Amino acid sequence: MHNIVELLNNFQISDGGATESMLQGVRFFKDTLPVPRKPMLYNPGICIVAQGHKIGYLGDHAFRYDADNYLVTSVAMPFECEASASPANPLLGLYIDIDMPQLHDLIGQMGLHEKIGRLGDNGFPLGIGPSVMDEDMMDATIKLLKALRSETEAKILAPGLVREIYYRALCGTQASVLYSLAVGSSSFSQVARVIRMMQGDYSKKLDVEQLASTANMSVSSFHKAFKEITCDSPIQYLKKIRLARARDLIMQKHIKAYIAADAVGYESSTQFSREFKRYFGKSPADIMREVR
Repeated sequence: MHNIVELLNNFQISDGGATESMLQGVRFFKDTLPVPRKPMLYNPGICIVAQGHKIGYLGDHAFRYDADNYLVTSVAMPFECEASASPANPLLGLYIDIDMPQLHDLIGQMGLHEKIGRLGDNGFPLGIGPSVMDEDMMDATIKLLKALRSETEAKILAPGLVREIYYRALCGTQASVLYSLAVGSSSFSQVARVIRMMQGDYSKKLDVEQLASTANMSVSSFHKAFKEITCDSPIQYLKKIRLARARDLIMQKHIKAYIAADAVGYESSTQFSREFKRYFGKSPADIMREVR
């Protein structure tokens, strides 16, 4: 992994945050200090850690991703995460968004419809999990990072290299989850479709009956499948998404708490502030002071 670390060190990466690369959908991250366990929200994607490590917590599950294991997130996932880092050994890595049309096309070309069985209602996997960083995935990552050093290569070569990384992920241990995500008729993909809808419509009034109907599932089947995939009930998940989006508004756009609360669908700013502090361990006012 040393080559990946050396390549990442060539980029100007903001400490404590994400930095966009020259290719949309690929971001670098860096931390020089340990990050205590806190709520996070990952969109569907592949997280490759080159140095340091992270530990994710979802319900009763814990998973480590590091130089030997990349993380695959198949649906937008709120979970808790902590990171190990130091000034001498900073956390370094990149995050690659998953493009669904590309995933569909690759699955068709690879013939995975025959190789990987569809997941049934009695066995839904978590929507997030680690996969071994093998030599092929490492090589694809190195080639991508090299291409991202040049504006011309980022434009011409990098999209194909991202596609190769999708391919390598489809050869890994999270392949069945990615496959089920892309198969429109599977129950997993039906729940994933509702999750994507919730990501866009989180500020609207949504109830379980409406969400189950959108997934073409009974309320009980939908609730069971949703919780197995995300470790949250649909309403708990929606609350976490709203709070995460509100925090983004406060931190990135410096919006006042009561305006952020209204923007994400809260009718009571008092309830919003109470649930915000319970979830993040800090009040909206604390976050605003830190930003200033």
